[in-house]
Amino acid sequence: MEFILPDFADLGVWISLLTLCFLEIVLGIDNIIFISIVAGKLPEHQQRKARNVGLSLAMVFRVALLLCINWIIGLKDPVVDFKWINGTVIPLSWKDIILLAGGLFLIVKSTLEIHHKLQSTEHEDNKAKKVYQSLGAVLFQIVLVDAVFSFDSILTAVGLVENVIIMIIAVVVSIIIMMLFAGPVTRIINKQPTLQMLALTFLVVIGVVLIASGFHQEVSKSIIYSCLGFSLIVELLNIRLRGRKAKYVELNTTKDVE
Repeated sequence: MEFILPDFADLGVWISLLTLCFLEIVLGIDNIIFISIVAGKLPEHQQRKARNVGLSLAMVFRVALLLCINWIIGLKDPVVDFKWINGTVIPLSWKDIILLAGGLFLIVKSTLEIHHKLQSTEHEDNKAKKVYQSLGAVLFQIVLVDAVFSFDSILTAVGLVENVIIMIIAVVVSIIIMMLFAGPVTRIINKQPTLQMLALTFLVVIGVVLIASGFHQEVSKSIIYSCLGFSLIVELLNIRLRGRKAKYVELNTTKDVE
């Protein structure tokens, strides 16, 4: 890996930088969704602080990983063998173990959130919010998931760009863009319960993908994101339809009263 300053007069450097920035932003979508859901557990005046502090720590963590890039690459070396019931042996590296742990955490966390939303009453919702008012607890969850996504993101970037400086610039740019969009995403998700449920199910899928990657079973993320995009479009159409129906009912009710 190169730590030299890239030649920004070279068009190829800009193409590599823009490509990596785009990749980092796309890979950060699941990170934004998780942060939006967890930050929504806090009082409104603390949500922005939690998002910005969480993403800032993620940026510091990713830059630190890039500065230790040779050590990160070394995490791909097998350290333990996992044996299936049928006798198949899969060598696991520290990278695989981190992905497995992160995927399991996402599945458990998202499943518990879905269960809570299906079972909770208004009183239980208020009680749950009191439990999650600790800013430190929310930041811990954000940093924990950031760490898992950071390993995945950095190792993906290594296969595309040789210059570490370009990687660091791409990470900083992508985190700044995530900071700008995390607020609107949080407000939209919190306002629409169905979008929140969609986001949670997407995180479950991402957890499954991380576990599959940990066991060396690659799943095309382009297919995952395409399905998310299609589901999001359908849900937005449903929200618009429900809004029109509610407006129509309100107008008819007003006319009947008059």
